Amino acid sequence: MAYKVLVVDDSSFFRRRVTDILNKDPKLNVIDVAVNGKEAVEKAMLLKPDVITMDIEMPVLNGIDAVKQIMAKSPTAILMFSSLTHQGAKATLDALDAGALDFLPKKFSEIAKNTDEAGSLLRQRVVEIARKPSFAKPRAANQTGVTRPPLQKNRLTTRFTKTSTLSTPSFAPTAKDRKTLNRSSGKEYKLLAIGTSTGGPVALQKILVQLEQNFPLPIIIVQHMPAAFTAAFASRLNTLCKISIKEAADGDILKPGCAYLAPGGRQMIISGSESSAKIKILDDDSPKITFKPSVDISFGSAAKTFSGKVLGIILTGMGSDGKEGSRMLKAKGSTIWSQDEQSCVVYGMPQAIDKAGLSQLSLPLDSMAASLVKEIGRG
Repeated sequence: MAYKVLVVDDSSFFRRRVTDILNKDPKLNVIDVAVNGKEAVEKAMLLKPDVITMDIEMPVLNGIDAVKQIMAKSPTAILMFSSLTHQGAKATLDALDAGALDFLPKKFSEIAKNTDEAGSLLRQRVVEIARKPSFAKPRAANQTGVTRPPLQKNRLTTRFTKTSTLSTPSFAPTAKDRKTLNRSSGKEYKLLAIGTSTGGPVALQKILVQLEQNFPLPIIIVQHMPAAFTAAFASRLNTLCKISIKEAADGDILKPGCAYLAPGGRQMIISGSESSAKIKILDDDSPKITFKPSVDISFGSAAKTFSGKVLGIILTGMGSDGKEGSRMLKAKGSTIWSQDEQSCVVYGMPQAIDKAGLSQLSLPLDSMAASLVKEIGRG
């Protein structure tokens, strides 16, 4: 049984184009279109689609307000189309705050080399968010006619190494001992590294707003995002959080209590030594590297600079970027955590490191901030 899609856009040309692209996938069926946000809200309530593709700028009711009303009246997985401008970035981030799950540039030429590649990416993204458990509608049968079992809520999964289990001391602990015993594992960290993609903006915000201004580690963040978006996203986070957050620039010195967001379209490398690490931003036109920025590249460079003193976290996202970088970190003795399946928008990147046996702890998003603060000794 195909996922039902509602296409919303005030351009008849774009509605037809998106409809034609999506209907090429047997797993998708465009059941109707809407020409403005008000009509989208009405049809979302009436037709109960699995996914809605939504334009931002529309007459009568814009896409952001439409998302807010749909999420209040008939929660649905929503993918936004946006322009790759600073204003478009701000509007898209507002839509994600309102409850949209994902976004793509409206000009397909900005995300792919050709129409076929762009169409494939759009279909893939729509299918992925349609599977999001919290939005998935009851389905009668799958393609083979076999009734699907109901989704089971995941239990919190923990996987500790032997060295992370602390025994009760038989001695009176010193001040240094007490500081160590206050941690989950007692490890020493010099860097927090986070990698994410689809669903990342909301996940990152939920974690970072809970960190105090005196957070003792520098933080590097790799979020798959277009170049036009990262500056606006860093600025938004900086206004919401107690820690300092900026789009990373070439030559930045890593400082505790500061988070550095990799700029879109380029690669962020960590260089120098553990005591004086700095950021290098490199242009990357290599066809062999899919993601720019790439979690693998940033995590791999952190492994070389900080060895085993990194807490690496892989959050929601499509694909497997971060698996090889996490492998490099773990080989040096660093700790890797992942977001659990139930709280992910897309359980792709975390699943990749879970299946590879790299994640030592799988956590719900709501528990992530408190757990990492405790792990580094500030809990």
